[in-house]
Amino acid sequence: MAPPGGILFLLLLPGEAIGSCSGCGPLSLPLLAGLVAADAVVSLLIVLGVFVCMRPRSRPTQEDGKIYINMPGRG
Repeated sequence: MAPPGGILFLLLLPGEAIGSCSGCGPLSLPLLAGLVAADAVVSLLIVLGVFVCMRPRSRPTQEDGKIYINMPGRG
């Protein structure tokens, strides 16, 4: 996260310095569509990775033979 002073500094810059680009033109439609599609694919991969890592794993319970009085289901 940027420090608050850095954001304030960006707001104080002159208007032409923020969006100026020498020789830059508008993006072509196929390039823009490709960038949007690539962003969507990367976002889906991140979501799927988080989903796979966070889902509960079914592990067989190991009974150790002890009697647990205050734990329902274990004794």
